[in-house]
Amino acid sequence: MPQFEPDLVYFEPDALEYPLGKELMERFKQKDIPIKMTTSHNRVTGIPGDTPAAAYKNAKRTFVVGVRKTLKFDTSKPSAEYAIPLSTGCMGHCHYCYLQTTLGAKPYIRVYVNLEDIFAKAEEYIKEREPEITRFEAACTSDPVGIDHMTHSLFKAIEFMGQQEFGRLRFVTKYHHVDHLLKAKHNKRTRFRFSVNADYVIKNFEPATSSFQDRITAAGKVARAGYPLGFIVAPLIRFDGWKEGYEELFVKLDQELGQEEREDLTFELIMHRFTKTAKRVILERYPKTKLEMDEESRKYKWGRYGRGKYVYQNEEADELNQFVRDQITRYFPQAKIEYFT
Repeated sequence: MPQFEPDLVYFEPDALEYPLGKELMERFKQKDIPIKMTTSHNRVTGIPGDTPAAAYKNAKRTFVVGVRKTLKFDTSKPSAEYAIPLSTGCMGHCHYCYLQTTLGAKPYIRVYVNLEDIFAKAEEYIKEREPEITRFEAACTSDPVGIDHMTHSLFKAIEFMGQQEFGRLRFVTKYHHVDHLLKAKHNKRTRFRFSVNADYVIKNFEPATSSFQDRITAAGKVARAGYPLGFIVAPLIRFDGWKEGYEELFVKLDQELGQEEREDLTFELIMHRFTKTAKRVILERYPKTKLEMDEESRKYKWGRYGRGKYVYQNEEADELNQFVRDQITRYFPQAKIEYFT
């Protein structure tokens, strides 16, 4: 999986008043990538595409450079107290991703250049909760590793959090382009997590992401650079042969990770869920998907704001949860399972 380069770039005029905005403009000019201006990173028009699938595909290749004006951070349970907004959108094409509906008609990739403002706000949140630790999730609405070779925003966030006694940073990625991040002064205050899954899930539902092997190789590098390491196994899917598939996943992890990489290791487990809106959008964008979204066989679970989602029935969810926990206990007995949801 080569490093991502956009096909088309948009800039907000105000972004060019910041050092990162100027750097990115120069970078894309040198690479001869088409550049347009936009009044706002929230209102980008002119992305080509005759069908929903084509427009979506082109939007995923579009990069928008803007200023983050809303500095109130969203909450990010159960992963962290807050989401730190470095970027929005992702170049991956994971069929099941909740960003399908969260980002609505704006699936293009946005980066924010006013990093000092964002870090200052994070510091405010940290001070409010001292002496409690405040955790920030950097991958709620994006995969920051996949674009950090262009922005180095994640690198700067890692070094910023490395100086915060009561602050911690967390993010998750499906990309292996981590080499420049190995040099960051993280002071063990950033947990670097990789999203992993059974081969069946990666091959069928995670196009335009790094291979499982590349992710695990990168995880070894990250652990050897002293970062606390974690894995998110998500979404957990009950496909034909799912038990064999997930056992194989943990066998491979066991083979790849040395003793050093197992220190302070965490796992987060998230089962597959979908909404009616997500199902409609997924089928528009990936009409040939094999993703199972049968409402009749699922349980409807009410969520916040009166909206709900379809999850596995209780017995199926419990079986999935217990089986995966048993595998983790077997192969990684010292690891902490943070949650199953």
